[in-house]
Amino acid sequence: QVQLVESGGGSVQAGGSLRLSCAADVYTYSRYCMGWLLQTPGKEREGVAVIDSDGSTSYADSVKGRFTISKDNAKNTLYLQMNSLKPEDTAMYYCAARSGRSCGPARTFGYWGQGTQVTVSS
Repeated sequence: QVQLVESGGGSVQAGGSLRLSCAADVYTYSRYCMGWLLQTPGKEREGVAVIDSDGSTSYADSVKGRFTISKDNAKNTLYLQMNSLKPEDTAMYYCAARSGRSCGPARTFGYWGQGTQVTVSS
């Protein structure tokens, strides 16, 4: 059973930083593509950053240079370091997993955590 538990969201002023964490079960963490997706009211979930089982990463253009996705193998935990936050980053962020070692579009991620809210004020 896939288990994804996020933490670390909150409210911050523009220019600030947050780090999101996602604790995963061992099987998912080691064999699946994992990533962070966001959703705003009335819109579909969209990809923010993904990392495959070999450690290759990919980012949405809007966050390149500001966000960093990483994994801690000792803790089976996925992270998203968010720097230089902007009001437009405000959204519900979800840790997600996609079966298989390679990553794909956001719509192909079949497993989700409960989500954590990030709010950036100007």
